[in-house]
Amino acid sequence: MVLSAPGDPRRDLRADCARCIGLCCVASAFAASADFAITKEAGLPCPNLRRDFGCAIHDRLRQLGFPGCVGYDCFGAGQQTVQVTFGGRDQWWTPRIAAPVFAAFAVLRQLHELLWYLAEALTLAPARPVHADLRLAFGEIERLTRAGPDELARVDPVAVRESANALLLRVSELARAGFHPPGADHRGADLIGADLRRTDLAGASLRGACLVAADLRSAVLTSADFTGADLRGADLRGTDLAGSIFLTQSQLEVAKGDRGTRVPASLTRPAHWTGSTPRHRGPRRPAAARRG
Repeated sequence: MVLSAPGDPRRDLRADCARCIGLCCVASAFAASADFAITKEAGLPCPNLRRDFGCAIHDRLRQLGFPGCVGYDCFGAGQQTVQVTFGGRDQWWTPRIAAPVFAAFAVLRQLHELLWYLAEALTLAPARPVHADLRLAFGEIERLTRAGPDELARVDPVAVRESANALLLRVSELARAGFHPPGADHRGADLIGADLRRTDLAGASLRGACLVAADLRSAVLTSADFTGADLRGADLRGTDLAGSIFLTQSQLEVAKGDRGTRVPASLTRPAHWTGSTPRHRGPRRPAAARRG
C-alpha cells in the first residue's frame, strides 16, 4: 500500500518548538470549553507561556484542562515563519512586525498541512496515475511557503486548498478503489458516540466525519480515509490504523489508544496511550473487505 520513501518531505513538516517562539500560544484565540480551561484572545500570550517560549504546564495539559493544545499541530509552520519568513526575528523583540508574523503564520499553517497530505499521497501506490500532478501541486505550494511576508499576505489559502483538495479527493478514490463490497461513504457523517466495534470500514471515506467518542475498537480500517475527521475521545484500542490514509498526529493525540493500537509508520504513538488491548471475537462481518 505504501511505497518506500527515503526522501519523504514529511520529515520537514513536523513542529520544532525549539526553533519557534510560541506562535501557537500567542497568535491563536480559544474559548473556555472542554478543550481549553480558559478564554484567550488572539495576539495575547497564553498565561502558561514562559519567557523562553516553552509551556509551563506542557506535561500536564490534559490534566489541567487543555487537551486542545495537545491536539494542535502547526505542521512545522511555526519554525518556518520565524526562521525563514522573518529571518529569526520575533514579535517579542520587534513589536512592529507582530501582526505580519501572525498573518504569515496563519497562511503557512494551512499551506504546510496541505503539503503533508500531498506528501502522503505521493507514497500511495494506487495514486501512481496522478503522481505527476501531485508533484506539481507540491512544488507550487512549497514555493509559496518560501515567500516573503508581502507575497504571503496576497495568498488566498482557501483557493489553494480547494485546488489541492480536488486532487487529494482523486487520490482517495484511487486508494479506496477495488474493495468488495465498496467502502462506505461516511463523508461529513455525524458518528458521535457510534458503536463501530469490529465494523468493516475498509476503503471507507471518513473525510470530515465527526467521530467524537466513537468506539472503533478492532474496526477494519484498511485504506479508510481520515482526512479532517474529528477523533476527539474516539476509542482506538486494539485497532490497526497502519493501513489507513490521511491520518495525522493531531488526530491520534486526541483519541484513546493502547499498546495494541497500530499507527502509520509516519506517525508516533501518543505517550498517553497505555493499558492493555481489549479482547474481541473478530469482525462483525464474515470477513474483511478484499481487493478485487
